[in-house]
Amino acid sequence: MLAPPQRHSLPERLHAIHSGIAALIARLHPDMLAVEDLFHAVNTRSALVLGHVRGVVLLAGAEAGLPVHAFPPATVKSQITGFGRAEKAQVALMVARLLDLPGPGEAGDAADALAVALCLAHLQPVACLGLLPAQARAARRGAR
Repeated sequence: MLAPPQRHSLPERLHAIHSGIAALIARLHPDMLAVEDLFHAVNTRSALVLGHVRGVVLLAGAEAGLPVHAFPPATVKSQITGFGRAEKAQVALMVARLLDLPGPGEAGDAADALAVALCLAHLQPVACLGLLPAQARAARRGAR
């Protein structure tokens, strides 16, 4: 998890996040990047900071030459739960079920990130086919 110290200035934290994402991309060699679009937040300052963070993530992806796919929150929720206004707990539960994870799933940043990745896999299945586990690929072949 990338969690720069809160005592650092915003530019220092953004630099740490950018460096961390760039290092992950270099280590994992993903084929594409998926992010959630910004949403209308009640707290303007939080939305602005989130926009900055999203910007450095997009920059890291662009620097690596990755295609970037962005999805509105309602699209992610709809793809994962079937309901575009689902609560975070519902999304986390479905992420856990879809990925066959133990337990009911815990709402949070990790569940949100996995939901965005699953949304990309649902909407770009051919592009993501190589990312699926072998048993999922075999099941897909058998279903055709």
